Amino acid sequence: MGQKVNPIGIRLGITRDWTSKWYASKKQFPLLVHTDFRVREFLKKRLADASVSRILIERAAKKVNITIQTARPGIVIGKKGEDIEKLRAETAKLLGMAMLDVRLNISEIRKPELDAQLVAESISQQIEKRVMFRRAMKRAVMSTMRSGALGIKVRMSGRLNGSEIARTEWYREGRIPLHTFRADIDYGLAEAKTTYGVIGIKVWIFKGEVFDQAQLDRQAAEPAAVETAAAATPAPAAAAPAATPAAAASAPSAGAEVAG
Repeated sequence: MGQKVNPIGIRLGITRDWTSKWYASKKQFPLLVHTDFRVREFLKKRLADASVSRILIERAAKKVNITIQTARPGIVIGKKGEDIEKLRAETAKLLGMAMLDVRLNISEIRKPELDAQLVAESISQQIEKRVMFRRAMKRAVMSTMRSGALGIKVRMSGRLNGSEIARTEWYREGRIPLHTFRADIDYGLAEAKTTYGVIGIKVWIFKGEVFDQAQLDRQAAEPAAVETAAAATPAPAAAAPAATPAAAASAPSAGAEVAG
């Protein structure tokens, strides 16, 4: 099952959220799905150099909010915000809406090495520049594991190194629990268009497990219980315990003994 199903689609509502959020009737549904596809295609093409990972679309009350998740927000925004205004106008035209009803938000990806889509696109760009595919795969795996991922798997298919027969090669480090639904697994797919054919690149990145609220509360309570138990245990005795005032008064002083 883990090998046959898209790891993002199977985790929708568990650890992942939908990229399009809106409600529509049966008649409008196909049109809106196709419009979302065209908008994503247009933005990905226009922002090919901006390292765009995913585009989130939200519709509410005849208004559209589009969030662009990118590793290079400066390229998207442009000088004094000129590029983003042009992009907003073109997107509104594509949607058939007024420019005021379309809003573009830019979300920065702090660690592009932990984003599977960006890792896959980075490898595809290297393959198109005739870098050896094994070197590109190993470099991507090393940088991702160094950034704090618990596991990564990279798989490439096609005429690798221009060979006559297409084949598949993969490289993995750490663990990728595809059957665990609570596992936060990011998945990315990219294509390298070379002179000898198309090479497909798939990347899976495991970032940890997402627990439900009850498990999180239980985990938070465990350290608190340990701290309470530590506070209840008596502190280790000192080397020479101090005498109480009453005992000090009853005991004869050293000076009195000498005088006797």
